Amino acid sequence: MLLEGLPGLGKTELCKALARLLGLPFRRIQFTPDLLPGDITGTYVLEGEGRREFTFREGPLFANVVLADEINRSSPKTQSALLEAMQERSVTVLGQTRPLPEPFFVLATQNPIELEGTYPLPEAQLDRFLFRVQVPPVGARTLTTLLTTRVRGAPPVLQPLLDAQRLAGLFAAVDRVHLPVPVADFIGRLVEASDPRQPQAPDTVRRLVRYGASPRAALALAAAGRALSLMRGKPNVGFDEVVATAPAIFNHRLVLAYEASLEKVASTDVIHALLQAVPEVPRG
Repeated sequence: MLLEGLPGLGKTELCKALARLLGLPFRRIQFTPDLLPGDITGTYVLEGEGRREFTFREGPLFANVVLADEINRSSPKTQSALLEAMQERSVTVLGQTRPLPEPFFVLATQNPIELEGTYPLPEAQLDRFLFRVQVPPVGARTLTTLLTTRVRGAPPVLQPLLDAQRLAGLFAAVDRVHLPVPVADFIGRLVEASDPRQPQAPDTVRRLVRYGASPRAALALAAAGRALSLMRGKPNVGFDEVVATAPAIFNHRLVLAYEASLEKVASTDVIHALLQAVPEVPRG
């Protein structure tokens, strides 16, 4: 999950709270301009006396929950160190591949790319995040609650609600949620219509989108739809679950054209037009 918003909105605290509730080993990586790939993945160090040898020292990626804080403040070379970990759940250093612990989650925060000292995340890395969530500004009512319930802004102490065994059981329950063929077809047509090169793409997509969503978006929609259906107590994924999760799935996967910035059109506007244009059941 990728959280995006201005500094001071609680993105890091939210990720830390989620990790605490999951009850899993947690590591935080503060991304800075001088951070190197080896600082994340781990590296070989020369140890021992007498017959000295190189041993591998694990980096902070070797945890169940990893927070990449302010991920877009590091160079693209350092950002790319997460690609293999997020896709294959493994790390390769000097030709040797090591598996990461299961389950493995990457939570990340980033500031808007308009801020000084930030680097845009490459599309290949954005595509590996299940969701991107825009964190809105805090309203007066929320600030009042914050001021009256916290001492010096200290967050509340949270107790774990889950552990690795219970989490594995939840994953198994999500996998058992049925994905009907018509809903799977709807997902496929949504992803296809997000590509401006396809004849099925609506006019808004053809004009304002440079690159559409990849097959990972279809897999993400199916997974998110199953999870939401389970939360709603439904044995099957419905069209409603796909529509509800589509904005968070698509908004970081669509690469908008320059015309979109000229017309002040956001990715959410394009996604809304896409959902309006693609029928749940094919016409004809």
